[in-house]
Amino acid sequence: MASNRIGRINEEIQRELSSLIPTVKDPRVTGMISVTSVNTTPDLKFAKIYVSVLDKSQETQVLKGLKSAGGYLRRELGRTLNLRNTPELSFVPDDSIDHGARILSMLRDPEVVKPVNPDNHYGEDQEEDEE
Repeated sequence: MASNRIGRINEEIQRELSSLIPTVKDPRVTGMISVTSVNTTPDLKFAKIYVSVLDKSQETQVLKGLKSAGGYLRRELGRTLNLRNTPELSFVPDDSIDHGARILSMLRDPEVVKPVNPDNHYGEDQEEDEE
């Protein structure tokens, strides 16, 4: 039951932060920034925010900007969410999108993944086994 509540809180924090990040006035926080997931501790003291940045060359600067704007984001979260404790935010880079794109490109490369049935050889092998 508690894990369901934490899941709902994580989704709500993710939704609110996605709308709050564009309002940050730090010049380092620019470009396409996505909040991919949120993990909150059960006591609601800490929240780990996974952030994906489109321009990977600016990722460290964006994370530094978000860290410095953490107080502002936490205060705004506290205003919108009715929680006893507003969690302390820590921003972490998320590379799951890059990882998925790399796996997809490997799957599409015929040198890495051979076709299972290029000329229907499987059917011929099966007939030979039956004889």
